[in-house]
Amino acid sequence: MPLTQTLLARVIELRRTIHRFPELSYKEESTSALIRRELETLNIPYRQLATTGIRAEIKGQQEGSSIKNATIALRADMDALPIEEKTGLLFASENPGVMHACGHDGHVAMLLGAAHLLHRGDFSGRVILLFQPAEEAGNGAAQVVTEGGLDQVDMIFGGHIDTHFAPGHFTVDAGLICSYADPFIIRIHGRGGHAARPHEAIDSVVLAANLVMNMQTLVSRQINPSHAAVVTVGKLRAGTVLNAIAEEAVLEGTIRSAHPETRNCLIAALQRLIQGVQDMSNAEIELEFLDGMPAVINDTQAAGLARKAAVELVGREQVGNQEAPSLGGEDFAFYQQQVPGCLVRFGAQVAGDTRGPAHSGRYDFDEKVLTYGTQWLALVARRALDHLSGNCL
Repeated sequence: MPLTQTLLARVIELRRTIHRFPELSYKEESTSALIRRELETLNIPYRQLATTGIRAEIKGQQEGSSIKNATIALRADMDALPIEEKTGLLFASENPGVMHACGHDGHVAMLLGAAHLLHRGDFSGRVILLFQPAEEAGNGAAQVVTEGGLDQVDMIFGGHIDTHFAPGHFTVDAGLICSYADPFIIRIHGRGGHAARPHEAIDSVVLAANLVMNMQTLVSRQINPSHAAVVTVGKLRAGTVLNAIAEEAVLEGTIRSAHPETRNCLIAALQRLIQGVQDMSNAEIELEFLDGMPAVINDTQAAGLARKAAVELVGREQVGNQEAPSLGGEDFAFYQQQVPGCLVRFGAQVAGDTRGPAHSGRYDFDEKVLTYGTQWLALVARRALDHLSGNCL
């Protein structure tokens, strides 16, 4: 079934509807309902999992030449971010303080478009469609795995919209493409006091500022410059009134690293830094690492199939590499711990680069990407099934 103008219009409509009604991790209820309705129109059976997620299954009607027909999974993430939208789009978010600022609305629309292209089952094997909640929370994929989302799956594919590349451009890489992401919380317990008598207190704000500034040297002075890494404090809370010294401060951030040895070095360096500040100040400082995300490491065979499908779709000159690994985290990694998989990038840069970056209130992407992503998802499923089922020419 070709991607007709009618189907493309439907995919765009789906994207815009999802964008208008964004939902946070594990709260993607209207998104989930929209997906279910679309699947029902195609008579594709499904079950819910991971609270709001959906696992749909399309059975191929052709017989493969192998003893066991293969099963391929395709994944799209569903959740939005707690960001106030500032795009001015006609279909801008109607949910205050929540926005699709990372392209997940496009991912869902493309996978539903691929469902239209695949639903007749003119292939051998099975295609599993995974509509996954809570990628931004970092653990949605792990929950999908726990609840059997990858049962009997041989290989998994997915893609992420990327506004660093033009529409029609793909990047496909084997090996590590997204970093380790280790979120942390630092709790500083000082001693409160009057702003006029700092010698009677232990100022948690000053200690927090000291930590933030010194963290910036962990990468620049303790990590091999050729190894990508970054330490970011994204949130700092302290104090209740302007004329009192804050007793407590809380810092939240992440360590992102593209090499296992770099990751271990940064974790140890942060622990030493905190110990030093604690010894100097007599404050009590706690460091807690939350459950992080492993690195996304694309399987060589899966990456080869992904690249072949992309080249078939847009031509060799439009399929490149992302070069250095991204320092962004991606919970697609949890799937790759179970089965071989490949995550690619779909170019979606807006002409003139007039929109904001991902995770900003002005983020948007060129909807031409929906054409390419929809077709690639359907095509890579067919080509991978052909390969694994022994039907390759």
